[in-house]
Amino acid sequence: MFIIRQREKNLLAHTFALWYPWHHTNLTERTTVGCMLKTFSYRLYPSRSQARLLDSTLETCRRWYNQCLSERRDAYQQRRESISVYQQLARVKEYKATNPYAKGIHSHVLQTVVTDLDRAFQGFFRRVTAGVQPGYPRFKGRNRFSSFGFKEYGNGFKVDGRRLRLSGIGRVAVRWHRPLEGTIKTVRIVRKAGKWYARFVCETVPSPLPPTGRAVGIDVGITSLITTSDGEKVAHPAWYRVAQRRLRVLQRRVARRKTGGSNWRKAVAALRREYERIANRRTDFLKKLVHRLIVRYDRIALENLRITTMVRNPHLAKSILDAGWGYLIEHLTSKAAEAGRVVLLVDPRNTSKTCSQCGHIFETLSLSDRWIDCGCGLSIDRDHNAAVNILNRAGQVRWGGSSRGGGLPQAAAPL
Repeated sequence: MFIIRQREKNLLAHTFALWYPWHHTNLTERTTVGCMLKTFSYRLYPSRSQARLLDSTLETCRRWYNQCLSERRDAYQQRRESISVYQQLARVKEYKATNPYAKGIHSHVLQTVVTDLDRAFQGFFRRVTAGVQPGYPRFKGRNRFSSFGFKEYGNGFKVDGRRLRLSGIGRVAVRWHRPLEGTIKTVRIVRKAGKWYARFVCETVPSPLPPTGRAVGIDVGITSLITTSDGEKVAHPAWYRVAQRRLRVLQRRVARRKTGGSNWRKAVAALRREYERIANRRTDFLKKLVHRLIVRYDRIALENLRITTMVRNPHLAKSILDAGWGYLIEHLTSKAAEAGRVVLLVDPRNTSKTCSQCGHIFETLSLSDRWIDCGCGLSIDRDHNAAVNILNRAGQVRWGGSSRGGGLPQAAAPL
């Protein structure tokens, strides 16, 4: 196999960026003014025959993805030619005619695979332009490709009573644990830990919450997941660390089985379910925490942390990743936009080392020092002090004005 060295990858990307402007094309669907896109996920319960069809569709999409990637790579390496996303979209009809497994698959599914690959190339070029590690798009193995999608409601998929009708699959049972909101635009069928899910993307109208007139600064941490400027602390549940003993048992069970055997596959499935359980517990806790913050406060300030740099510390990496700081900030930002709240990300420098009352900086303060005693008379917990500094650093002038719905506009940008 022809191997591209890292320097050649960068040169290839810069050459593409100069010669071919098409790679900047954004194929995502735009929303109506005043609307936003929300995703609703539901568990699917396919029959045995439907599960086989879903697996077959997923495998066909994976092979089509790898074929398109190989076509793009070989065209540039051998002939210095670029193949655009539109050229590959035009080849979907030919692929369906020549591949017996693709004949029964809706054309929109294969077109979505092409746009997914193009999105991967867009991310590659964007990272090269930004000067970070680019990461050339990879070929997908059997365990590295987990979803396929339909891009237009009523054309390949639709909700049929309490079931989801999928082209080439049939009417699949759905666990409707919550009502769908807005207008359904697209759906993505996902396989995760042996289970199938349907993720609907719907166009909805934001529903701002009534204003509370309250603002808060939040310091995220390891001992306490968050500490607010009001003095409230939320303990870190440490989901992964709690489950480590169980994970060790399951991982050893996988190691003892013969690779590829039926017992090995059962052990791998059990391990995947345990990891899924850990992720679900973390996500559920953080979503409930975000809801509580959004309901209480109009304005929320957090630190603009560089988490990818912080996890390089081998002593703190596991605890930082287990806390889910990135997901907390991302989910808080998206929910604030829907509820008409404001989220600000401030400069994190010296928020813990600065006295929130007089501004004195404690140069010798270490991570083991959990309490601050300042000469001005302030005696306060270290994380509480940092949360107050975060709120002060955001500043009342920087929050912005009120929106038409009585709430506040979204402004999650570094200060």
